[in-house]
Amino acid sequence: MRQDNQLLVITHLSQLATFLTGFGGLLIPLIIWVTQKEKVYNMDEQGKRIVNFQLSLILYAIICIPFILLLGLGILGLIAIGIISIVVPIINAIKTSNGESPTYPLSLNFIS
Repeated sequence: MRQDNQLLVITHLSQLATFLTGFGGLLIPLIIWVTQKEKVYNMDEQGKRIVNFQLSLILYAIICIPFILLLGLGILGLIAIGIISIVVPIINAIKTSNGESPTYPLSLNFIS
């Protein structure tokens, strides 16, 4: 296995593709993870974290939809999800480039 921090950083930042395509934030990291997990050191661990985080965000967004009718709480939830989905991947890309272990808060463990 080779050490490739640049590809790991790109994988974290590829989550931001959601804002361009609507769904690329899950597909692009998933494709990178599946194709590179055997070749790049730490790709398997970090790829699982990224995919779990993206699936968790999707689930949280679905949960927020019915709460829109309840005093607009769903809108606040969707705004919070939007902010988290921008800030956390950028912070984790910076951590990865510095050799630190990234963390994804509120991430459910779909893939272990």
